[in-house]
Formats: sequence, structure tokens, C-alpha cells
Amino acid sequence: FFFPRTQPLRPGACEERTFLCVVKFLGFENMAVTLHTSLGDLKIELHCDLVPRTCKNFLALCASGYYDGSIFHRNIKKFIIQGGDPTGTGKGGSSIYGKYFEDEINGVLKHTSRGIVSMANRGPNTNGSQFFITYGKQKHLNNVNTVFGKVIHGMTTLEAMERVPVGKKDRPVHEIKIKSVTIHANPIAENEEAQGGVQ
Repeated sequence: FFFPRTQPLRPGACEERTFLCVVKFLGFENMAVTLHTSLGDLKIELHCDLVPRTCKNFLALCASGYYDGSIFHRNIKKFIIQGGDPTGTGKGGSSIYGKYFEDEINGVLKHTSRGIVSMANRGPNTNGSQFFITYGKQKHLNNVNTVFGKVIHGMTTLEAMERVPVGKKDRPVHEIKIKSVTIHANPIAENEEAQGGVQ
């Protein structure tokens, strides 16, 4: 595939554009994954066409089983539930690009409602593996955290999560666990297969 080069590319940009092209070519602009949690399923639509680098990271971690068995370690009513840290401490997790990768803020994607899925961070350009799901509109997080998806099925599961009592540091008293993840279509795998397998 050919991409017009109108400006210098940052590290990883060629890889990102290849992923984006495969996404569009195969018609996976709004593909989905299902998180099978201990409280039920959450089906999440991913915005691969708008934030391809972030979605590639999330998809690759899902495909590798990185999130399997991990817990949601932070739960704040009317705000968010946060997970994606395999250590369960809220201090761990890495991206597929190394420890962290840069923000991919898109003005079209905002924390406008319940069920928005966004990257957790420690400040600008510190995205790893942790993510959160909103319990309502969180306008103050716009242009701070990278939105990359939204819950399209499983709002009753999200309601059950919000009702779980918490202890110190907003940690759920009863574990809320991601048991496994189903990827409903995977442009990463499609691309690698077309290129003759993983290099």
C-alpha cells in the first residue's frame, strides 16, 4: 500500500499506517472485542480508524492473553472502573511498544457518556496497558486520556461492577476479574497472515 508522505514520520508511524490501511481495506474500522469478566460480558467497539496505534496495542495485548486473569483494581462510583494491570497493583503494565507510548488524542472521541473506554496514564505520553471504562460523562478527561472504544453490549455488567463495594484506594472488596477476551475480528492477525506469518 502507498501512503503519500507529507511530513516526517515519527518512530512507529509506518507500522501504524500499515495497520490503519489493513483496518480500512478489510472493513474493520469499528471492530469489537468482548471482555468476559467475573460479573458478565462487556462488548467493546474499538475505533481502529481514528486511533490505530492505541487500538493495535490493546488488540495485541488481548490476543496474547495479557489481560486474562487480571483484575479491575480501582472502582469509583459515578466516575470510572480501571484495569489492565497484570500485577493488580495499579502500578504495573507495559505496552507492546515498550514501557509506554505517546498519547493519540482525537478530537472526535470524547468522554461523553457511560461506557467510554480510554487509556489510563501517569501524565502525558505514558500509555501502557491500563485502561478504564467511564460510569458517566467525564468532560475533564477530554484531551488528557486517549479514548479508543465504547461499550456497546453489557451495560448490566457495568452496573454490577459499579455496585461492588470498595476498600482503601478504591479497590473492590470482591475481585472483579477479566477471565478471558474474545476478539471478533483481528486486523493484526489478518495482516500477518497476508505477509506470510509473524516475522
